[in-house]
Amino acid sequence: MVGVRRLMPRDALVRYEAGARLIDVRSEAEQASGMARGAEAIAQDLLLEDAAADLPHDAEILLICQRGLRSLNVAESLSKQGFINVSSIEGGTEAWQHDGLPMTSSTLDADFLERYSRQLRLPQVGIEGQRKLQQARVTIIGAGGLGAPAAFYLAAAGVGHLRLVDDDIVDRSNLQRQILHVDAGVDVAAKVDSARERLLALNPSIEVEAVRARVDAGNVDGFIRSADVVMDGADNFPVRHVLNDACLRLGKPLVYGAVQRFDGQASVFDAGRQRGIAPCYRCLFPEAPDDAPNCAEAGVLGVVPGIIGLVQATEVLKLILGIGEPLIGRLLQFDALSMRFRETRLRADPDCPACGRHA
Repeated sequence: MVGVRRLMPRDALVRYEAGARLIDVRSEAEQASGMARGAEAIAQDLLLEDAAADLPHDAEILLICQRGLRSLNVAESLSKQGFINVSSIEGGTEAWQHDGLPMTSSTLDADFLERYSRQLRLPQVGIEGQRKLQQARVTIIGAGGLGAPAAFYLAAAGVGHLRLVDDDIVDRSNLQRQILHVDAGVDVAAKVDSARERLLALNPSIEVEAVRARVDAGNVDGFIRSADVVMDGADNFPVRHVLNDACLRLGKPLVYGAVQRFDGQASVFDAGRQRGIAPCYRCLFPEAPDDAPNCAEAGVLGVVPGIIGLVQATEVLKLILGIGEPLIGRLLQFDALSMRFRETRLRADPDCPACGRHA
């Protein structure tokens, strides 16, 4: 296209030293990994949104990206907008570095950049969001069918501190769905210790706290007081009620999940911070049903806890990052046999025994 030249890195360096402006159009995360020395950091989206605010139309402009494709596309767009002297650098930053041309140092450690590179490229995450994840503290009650898949993905995503609370030992019947545990741990390893070992093998840059304990009204506050988000991976109503009431007292968002047979459900209860607006768990289940079977009695298809656990992990990440629309006031229900999701609206119950007006 007229007005757009393709320059090799060494030729571009000569033009830059003669006074041309060198613009790095990559994302913030990519720029943090190191840039051609002297380059100005103006991400592609910002540049295309209002190039005239940053660049005069008659300036000589050299655009560089990672490998040369994005910079070429931006150069062609700028040419159409009336910029008369725009060039794209062939091979991008990779070719620039390969040729031994001067670079700025990375502002982040290599493990951070490489491990989270796909998340860092998301505008909703970026470096700032990844730092939020790195600094976040999440308590997961239960290292079983729901806690296992959720913990795996939260660790992989870079949540900096995971506290796992469970008092069970690994049983062979767990292995069909509780993917953190292995056969060698059957009848020997505590679930929280087994989970910690696997999570740190996946991501040694995080902290995993293993707490072998049964949650009750006397100890629950200590387990969740420092958490930014609490995840319910329990398998019985009494623990869920205790957990719900503690989250209300301490103002913690509670990410709920439950499974049975071929069905599962998930929601986010945030009445502790949004009293009278957001429902709590007792708005849905004021009292424990007398005849509610657990998975040991009713059975469960192994993949169902995985699906619901990953929904819960997604909600935890959204709450930490402050993005999207959490499942507050919504109950997401999943039927594996029909492969259907449906949603039920939940409202705060003014007569709820936990969060209502007379609570």
